Amino acid sequence: MRTPREALQGYRAPLWLPGGHAQTIWAAVGARRTIGPLPVFARERWDTPDGDFIDVDLRPAADPAAPWLVLFHGLEGSSSSQYAQAFAEAAAERGWSYAVPHFRGCSGELNRAPRAYHSGDHVEIDWILRRLRERTAQPLRVVGISLGGNALLRWAGEQGEQAATVATSVAAVCSPLDLAAGGHAIGRGLNRQIYTRMFLRSMKPKALAKLVQHPGLFDEDRMRAARDLYEFDQLFTAPLHGFASTEDYWARASAKPHLGRIRIPALALNARNDPFIPAGSLPVASGVSRFVSLWQPPHGGHVGFPFGRPPGHVHTMPRAVTAWLDQPEIGVHHG
Repeated sequence: MRTPREALQGYRAPLWLPGGHAQTIWAAVGARRTIGPLPVFARERWDTPDGDFIDVDLRPAADPAAPWLVLFHGLEGSSSSQYAQAFAEAAAERGWSYAVPHFRGCSGELNRAPRAYHSGDHVEIDWILRRLRERTAQPLRVVGISLGGNALLRWAGEQGEQAATVATSVAAVCSPLDLAAGGHAIGRGLNRQIYTRMFLRSMKPKALAKLVQHPGLFDEDRMRAARDLYEFDQLFTAPLHGFASTEDYWARASAKPHLGRIRIPALALNARNDPFIPAGSLPVASGVSRFVSLWQPPHGGHVGFPFGRPPGHVHTMPRAVTAWLDQPEIGVHHG
């Protein structure tokens, strides 16, 4: 039987889904048919220290002694994202409890404060994980998808030795650990036409709703005219969260420069054909601590990793990641 690492490190995409775009798009829009019924969550609203709230979807296991899998979603994601559903199935197969905290504005209801969320939001990650830690003595195994994974590894780097008092292991899946490289890549060519438009289709209306809620927060005409994530971040994300500019935000929020500070078992999984993330920007073994494992298979796309003949499925990656979280390999680096 192959180990979790072998299952993904030797991963090859099915012939009917050639290339990173096909693997990305099919997983986002076609894979849902291959996943079981939607998990039934209990939603809790947590009041934040700054007078706002976040919504957390919880599915406790039947066994109160079961570990928890905590998933931080990606940009504009939620507990209904296909990858969140696939990880719900993987957690259920292991008998684990499951939690999906929503970043502000992503649970279906506009938040009260002007603050939103961003790719390096390790302060929010810390508050959420410590609150979960307070309610259970069971292990917390944490996965972050894309944006959520960068913020998660940013948290692990900031916490250093203290991270182990909160979580047992962490994994970042298809995360843009170098935000500048990823930000420029998604703003060019076909990426700009497909993915940038998709993200802005939901991000701009949310930002404009914030403007109604908090007049003067930013320039409405410039927001309506924004055509890429660089412009959106320059106008909204960066100034709202204490950054001087998009460049300052991308530099200070990126997890890559902090991977050497991580002192908890951590996995960084990135397909080398991810349309969002240039392969040349991915971390190398010499740039991370011995606690960090790098899985960089040649195929998979962005949060894709489809498997099998049509109609295919997306279970291979969540099963491999949860298996690693259960028994992490320390100091294993694979390009």
